[in-house]
Amino acid sequence: MNSSNDIEYPKKILDYMEGFLVSKTLFAACELGVFDFLLVSEQSTSSADIAKGLKTSVDGMERLLMACVGLQLLHADIQNGEGAEWRSLLLHSVVPYAYYDSLFEVTKILLNIPQDISNSESMRLRSDEEMITFMKLMNSVWNICGKDVVTAFDLSPFQSIYDLGGCSGAVAKQCVSAYPESMVTIFDLPKVVQMAKEHFVSLDERRISFHEGDFFRDPIPASDLYILARILHDWTDEKCLELLIKVNKACKPDIQGLVRSNKLIVVDYSQILNAHKHFLAFLEQLGGGLLLIEALLNEDKSGPLTTQLYSLNMLVQTEGRERSPSEYIHLMEAAGFTDIQVKRTGKLYDAVLGRK
Repeated sequence: MNSSNDIEYPKKILDYMEGFLVSKTLFAACELGVFDFLLVSEQSTSSADIAKGLKTSVDGMERLLMACVGLQLLHADIQNGEGAEWRSLLLHSVVPYAYYDSLFEVTKILLNIPQDISNSESMRLRSDEEMITFMKLMNSVWNICGKDVVTAFDLSPFQSIYDLGGCSGAVAKQCVSAYPESMVTIFDLPKVVQMAKEHFVSLDERRISFHEGDFFRDPIPASDLYILARILHDWTDEKCLELLIKVNKACKPDIQGLVRSNKLIVVDYSQILNAHKHFLAFLEQLGGGLLLIEALLNEDKSGPLTTQLYSLNMLVQTEGRERSPSEYIHLMEAAGFTDIQVKRTGKLYDAVLGRK
C-alpha cells in the first residue's frame, strides 16, 4: 500500500517522464562520438579537449558529459577548481547507436511527425491550443511541487507578492493557500494572462490579480516579495543579472535588516519592543525579498541527474542553463540582495530566498 506522501508526490511517474531525455542524451553522445573519442584517448581528457576534438561548444559538451556521468556512462575525476577529467565506462558507440534509427522511426509514427518537417514548419504549429497545453503542464507540475517550495521558508511576513512570469497561476494559488493574509499578483505577457483568466484562475479567487507586461521591458511595480519560479534558468547570466537588478530596485527595503545593521536608528528600540510585542513582526512585514524556485545542481555539477538532464535540454530550448546554489547566490548578491538562504526540498525544485 502506497503512503499518502507517495500519492502526493508521484516520483515514479516523474522518473518515467525523464525517459525521453535519457535516451536522447545517450544517442547524442553516441552520434557525436564521445565514447569513441575517449576510447582512443591514451589518457584522461578534459571537456575542452573533447569539445575541440569533436568540434562542439565547451559549454554544451560539459553539460552532455555531466549528464552522462549522472547516467553512469562516464566517470569524472573532479579537479579542485580546474574542471574534470573524463573516461568512458562504455566500450564504444556502436551498440546503443544501432537502435537509434529504428527508435526514431517509431517515434515519428507515434507522434505522427512528417518525415521531412522543417524548423519553419514546426514553428508554425504553435497555437493557442499548444499554449494551453504548456500551461496545463506547468499547472500540474506546481500542483505537485508548489507547496514544498512556497513553504520552504516562512513567507507570512510578505503580504504583497508579485509572481513574475506566473503563467497559469498555480504557484500563486499555493501561496494564498499557505498564507491566508497574502495577496498575489501574476505578472506575465498579455496572451498568457488572457489564457490564465479563461482557463486556470477563477473569478472567485479574490486574492489573486493580474498585471500584463514584459518584465524585461516594462516597469515592475513595488511589492514586498517577488517570486521567480523557473524563470532564471531560461536566460544567460547577463540577462539574469539585468532582471535581478530591476527586481531589486522595485523591491521594498528590508526595514528589519536596516535596524539590525544600525543603518536605521529607532529611538528606545528595546523599550518599544517590550511595550509592543508585535513590533518585530511589524518590521518584518516591511521587509522586501526575492524567492527563486529552481532545480539546483550540486556544486560540482555531479547531479542530481534530473537537473543535469534539464540543463542539457536548455541547449535546444532556451539560452539558459541550470545552476548550482552558489551560482544563484552570486547573481543575487551582484544585484544587491543579501541574507541569502538555500533550502533543498528533496523533490524536483528547490528554493532560494534573498532580502533587499
